[in-house]
This record gives sequence, C-alpha cells and structure tokens, in this order.
Amino acid sequence: MRLAELSERSGVSTATIKYYLREGLLPPGRRVNATTAEYGEEHLRRLRLVRALIQVGGVPVSTAREVLAHVDDDSLGRTIRLGAALWALPQDPEPDEEDPAVTAARTEVDRLLEMLGWETARELAPLSPVHRSLVVAVAALQRLGYPWDAEHMAPYGELMHEVARRDLDYMETFDSEAEKVEVAVAGAVLFQPVLRALHRLAQEEESVRRYGIE
Repeated sequence: MRLAELSERSGVSTATIKYYLREGLLPPGRRVNATTAEYGEEHLRRLRLVRALIQVGGVPVSTAREVLAHVDDDSLGRTIRLGAALWALPQDPEPDEEDPAVTAARTEVDRLLEMLGWETARELAPLSPVHRSLVVAVAALQRLGYPWDAEHMAPYGELMHEVARRDLDYMETFDSEAEKVEVAVAGAVLFQPVLRALHRLAQEEESVRRYGIE
C-alpha cells in the first residue's frame, strides 16, 4: 500500500507517519522510485503499537524508539528480547535505600519471591526495574500503616502468575517473533488499565454480595 492508504487504514496522518519514519519508530517502506514507497501489513501493525506507546502509554518518543529497537533485535532470544523491551518502558523512580520502609519492603518482596519459587525474579532483582517498582509500592503501604507482608502478597502473586500464563498463551498465537514481542509490549501498555478496571469491578461485585447495597 502507498502512504495515503497506510494513513487511511491506520487513522494516522501522513505528516505523523513521515515523522515516525524520520524518528526511526517505523521501518522504511520498500522503495518503488525516488519519491514513492510501498508499505505492508507490518507497517500498519507497527503504527498501532507506536500510537499505543505514545498516545495511550504517554511514552516519550526517545523511549519508544528504545523499546522498538529491542522489539526488532532478532539477535536476542525471545525471553531476553521481551524483557529488554518491557524494561525500557517508563518505570517508577528509584527507591530511597536509606528509608527504613524501603528496607522492610525489600525484605518482604524477597521473602515473597522465595515463597512463590520465582527463582528468575530473585536472580534478576538487583537489575529489575519491575522489582524496584514493587518495593516502592510495598514501602508506601508500610509508611501508611498497612503491613503488606509476603504472606499477604503471596495469593496475589499466584493469581498474577496465572494472568502471565494467559498473556503468553495469547502472545504465542501470533506468527513471527516480532509480532509476539509487539503484542506483549502493547499488552503491557494497554492491558494494565483493563486489569485495573476488572479488579475494581470485582471489588464492587464482591462488596455487594457480602454487604448488600444499602
């Protein structure tokens, strides 16, 4: 398809598509002549991912470029490729290691990973921005007087492990390695609001079942 059709099918203006091409967010099309290029379904799919990252996820262009570079790096195995892409997404600030709540939270998070048998997560903890985010969140609860320890978190961890299995089952329905990583990255940006909304709806439902509506 030509640029105009790509714009029409994606809902992205030609000017924005050209900007994405210049910034390296979208791979160049197949050159037909000096002024015309052809684009395929992979460009349409990538445009949707770029828009998800930037418009929905609020990811800066420079960060989106880094994420997509990992998505396209077929020299990496799937696990490393996926992990690198997800770690490149915006993360929470570094925890204050001098804060006693952070120290206590780190202890509980490490106990949690041991209880769940998540050996890879334990090994990667010093490098993982996701691990740091969990420590920051648990520390905030500790400061507010909610002792969110490993025993409290373990059932949630088990439920989220089932969610992760379903995520990867869905990812594996796509054909190419790039598509698999793309859908995982898109899910990290777009599916989190779905999980959050389902959680709140479930809380509302359970509250009514237990306590009624009066």
